[in-house]
Amino acid sequence: MLGRGAWLIVGAVVVTCMTLLGPSTPAGAPFARTVPVDAAKDVVPNRVMTWNLCNPCDESNVDRAAEIAAYAPQVVGLQEACVRDVERIRDHLANLHGLDYHVEYGPVLRNWSRCGGVPWKPGGYGQALLSAAPMTHVVTAEYPDGGSEDRGYIAVTTEVAGQTVRVFNTHLAQRRQEAVRERQTAVLAPQVARYERAVVLGDFNAVPDSPELSPMWALAEDTDAGCRPPAAGACEPTTDWQSKFDYVFLRGLSALRHEVRPSRFSDHHLLHTDVTAR
Repeated sequence: MLGRGAWLIVGAVVVTCMTLLGPSTPAGAPFARTVPVDAAKDVVPNRVMTWNLCNPCDESNVDRAAEIAAYAPQVVGLQEACVRDVERIRDHLANLHGLDYHVEYGPVLRNWSRCGGVPWKPGGYGQALLSAAPMTHVVTAEYPDGGSEDRGYIAVTTEVAGQTVRVFNTHLAQRRQEAVRERQTAVLAPQVARYERAVVLGDFNAVPDSPELSPMWALAEDTDAGCRPPAAGACEPTTDWQSKFDYVFLRGLSALRHEVRPSRFSDHHLLHTDVTAR
């Protein structure tokens, strides 16, 4: 058996190792260190992003967080997101990348098949917004008709590019449900129209020249200035099946640049844009 002096030495060694290696890390990121505060990467204050996470998909939240951190947007809209996954993504962004975000959730289903849990306590599934600045005046709404699956939107007031901006995040009805999506945009568009400065993020499940998107085009511009009916054929695809379904609609703001980046962690690409006030 070790004597008291030997145990003191062992304890000192353990404490030293913990200090050097940092706190324990999530599964999938062995030996990664928490980023020290003075080395933390700042968010880009005028950058917004939308990303459909793909669900159900067995992907690592460490990898998802790394994809977001690569661009460090001020605001991120996520669709097909499980509440528990979003919480882990937020924690990984803080612990592994030094990026701190506030989180708000849109209308979420209680869905065992998509988000796990047990039948009597399934996980929440739907939309989420992450913002580096606090979010206020949070509104969540389900569309009267969700189609084959309940859908809705979340709206918050937060800061983008140094301006107070109303941010929406939505996910419209699945493909081949055009009439349902038309009814959904008829609900969403009047809410967006109330604000002189707004960003609408989301997976609209419709290509740009779809009739159901007409109310949005009447109010806002897509981040890709050349992507607008009738010239919608020039739009860059945002999905693995080469369709543009994902949008960053801008009202009272202008896009400086944007990028669509395919990700091996989802069947939707990441779409982010840098904006400025008009």
